[in-house]
Amino acid sequence: MRNPAKATDRLYLRHAYNGLVRNKAVNSALIAILILSAFLMATGSMVIERLAGSVGGLFAQAQPPHFLQMHKGEYDRSALEAFAADHDEIDAWLVTEMVGYESNALSWDRPATGESGSMSSSRFDNLFVTQNDAFDYLVDENGDIPEPAQGEVYVPVKYQQAFGLQAGDTLTVVTDEGPIVLDVQGVVKDAQMAASLNSATRVLVSDDDFEQLRQAGGLPEVIVEYRLTDGGLANDLQGAYEADEALPKNGPAITGQQIQIINTFSDGLAAMALIFVSLLLVVVALLNLRFVITGTLEDEVQEIGAMKAIGIPDRAICGLYLSKYVAMTLAACVVGGLLAIVATSYLTQSLQANYAAAEVGPWTFLVPLIALAAVFGIVVAICRRVLRKVRKIEVVNALVHGSTLNEKQTARRARRQARWVRRTGLASSSGTSLDRRLALLDLRAEGRQWVLVPVVFFLTAVLITVPANLLSTFESPQFVSSMGAPERDLRVDLQFQDEVDSVRQEVATALQGDERLADLRAYASVQYRTEGAEGVMSLPVEVGDYSGETIRFTEGGAPEEGQIALSALNASELGVGVGDTMTVERDGTSTAVEVSGLYQDLTAGGKTAKMRGEITQGASAYIFYANVVDGEDPVVIASALEEQFPTAVVFPMAEYLEQTFAGTTDAFRSAAWLALVFGIGVALLVTSLFLNLRLTRDRSKMGVLTAIGFSASEIVGQVRTKTLVTVVAGTLLGLVFAATGGESLATGLLAALQMNISDLTFIPDPWLVYALYPLLLVGAGYLGVVLLTAGIRGADKSQWLRE
Repeated sequence: MRNPAKATDRLYLRHAYNGLVRNKAVNSALIAILILSAFLMATGSMVIERLAGSVGGLFAQAQPPHFLQMHKGEYDRSALEAFAADHDEIDAWLVTEMVGYESNALSWDRPATGESGSMSSSRFDNLFVTQNDAFDYLVDENGDIPEPAQGEVYVPVKYQQAFGLQAGDTLTVVTDEGPIVLDVQGVVKDAQMAASLNSATRVLVSDDDFEQLRQAGGLPEVIVEYRLTDGGLANDLQGAYEADEALPKNGPAITGQQIQIINTFSDGLAAMALIFVSLLLVVVALLNLRFVITGTLEDEVQEIGAMKAIGIPDRAICGLYLSKYVAMTLAACVVGGLLAIVATSYLTQSLQANYAAAEVGPWTFLVPLIALAAVFGIVVAICRRVLRKVRKIEVVNALVHGSTLNEKQTARRARRQARWVRRTGLASSSGTSLDRRLALLDLRAEGRQWVLVPVVFFLTAVLITVPANLLSTFESPQFVSSMGAPERDLRVDLQFQDEVDSVRQEVATALQGDERLADLRAYASVQYRTEGAEGVMSLPVEVGDYSGETIRFTEGGAPEEGQIALSALNASELGVGVGDTMTVERDGTSTAVEVSGLYQDLTAGGKTAKMRGEITQGASAYIFYANVVDGEDPVVIASALEEQFPTAVVFPMAEYLEQTFAGTTDAFRSAAWLALVFGIGVALLVTSLFLNLRLTRDRSKMGVLTAIGFSASEIVGQVRTKTLVTVVAGTLLGLVFAATGGESLATGLLAALQMNISDLTFIPDPWLVYALYPLLLVGAGYLGVVLLTAGIRGADKSQWLRE
């Protein structure tokens, strides 16, 4: 006796197979979109899992601190010992001593080939250190903890990536007592300072070389570091640390969680872009599936009516049609998952160089499987929902009228069609305008059936435009004014030197007398203190003139005398806003100041402030900004100034931004290219899929038009007109949304990644975003309609009337 369950399964499989081979073009396009969706979702999730594993592996090897405080200047070690003794949550603590040298004091040589180069183009603060003996280790490529001998050095990964340094090279440091030459033994990974957004990097040397570098003029700096019994207590410890006035605080403070976020930002952003693209493609796939399923039910309504008439349950009929889409989605998830394995291995090649080799564990397999299961579940659930229409199909209407509508719906459609006929007024049309008007009237009458095209092109326009706008924004010189710094051509930094005040006067005099420069602004970095939620906290402030066009304020404006402007993160932590009054203290003098405005900042952990004034003595560092006059080259001027002032670091601002946001812009560039390629591909696929179905269903209508005298060219023109109108409408709406709502979308994403960006304003490339991209999208849509209508002219039009 046959097993009924097996017979039913065979029936479902046979029906699924027949459905797949019946319309190969439509099903191929659908499967392609589903494969792309599954591929991107699986790839994004796998990259995030591998990234988390790589960063976690480096953290396990290097054991970075849960809380650290950087400091320049003298400090009281006994106060640190007393603080540690009072806090039982501190498992271990240490003070990492460092010696800083400017980049223009460093150069490298490769004896094997005779190559050499200067590091003066680097914006990094070069901090020479010895290996720690408790935690926060610098580890080599194998995860071991190297101990360099005298005359040896291990350089950070940043040096390897920027200058190609490798074992066998030599690193020369120009000091006050002459050059010190060190042999490069290898590369070390730094869990604390690995990210490109971090402005400092540590170089590992021996104890003897460290002492020689210190005595030869290097500027000392320390990091006070703490490992806790529970990393979740870092914020509480930071509050207690900043409330203790005896502890060193002349520098930024950061928690282990913030270190991990900064480290994973760039690669994590690319992975999130993959998932974002995948989600949009899933939406596109669902829209197409809904359209295809609805069309299939309308085409096969008489078969459905016959099945219902002989007593086959609605659930069984739905199961027959669902089997096809389950098979398609399952195949797409399998293929997409296999492709994701290959793509992930390529996309994660750089992770091992920057972090550690991620171990393979249960989550390595579970994460992509969960992602693929989510795609499969969402698609199948939507298919089930659309197939519920089978229950509403009436047997009589299906068999007699070939309609999926009931009597009331049929009557409403008839009334709409009658009103449309009365409004057409085609009698007044003549010549070539008749084709165009007929196409537009037909489009208006069948608007619900054509809505898929503008919706998909709307989503695609958003998909390719937002990443491009983010990339152009972060690459634009204007972006610096949104990040707490003036928009200028040159930046001159003075720090890491004992006589910084005297050097400041020399630099200021030279810059003011340089006829090649204009709009000179000088700022002093000083350390204030203020009362925070957890007690007294340090407040780094840049003092100078912020009038005119300097930085962009998200709220309020530039500070005047007796006022202060705060970064958004500082204002949030201090619980103050524009118009509020707060008290700041420096050198024992307290001053009440009014908050004049809020701005965004990515430097110093996002916790900075601005005040108006002029300080020429006693600051920890000084920064000069200037424009160059027309015809002058900022790069040439920067090189000349560095030769004139060897202890200053001079950057063309374009180069400074490029190095600061290198990892971020690389991630945005990858996301932008990815979105463009997949967006154009999906636009072409969807247009082809939709038109294939429309032309199949409209053959009888086209046959009637042919019979009353319309030529094949006129019919093709009508189809192309309708397609172009919907494509252009969707594209334009997508561009409008991307230029308005896209900013909120991007701001929300960056805020979720804790980038300290609360109000992002796009700086788009208009030729790219508003000219090239729309043309590419419209071109993809037009290419699809050209390919699909190419066969109409040679078709047997008499056959259309019989269908």
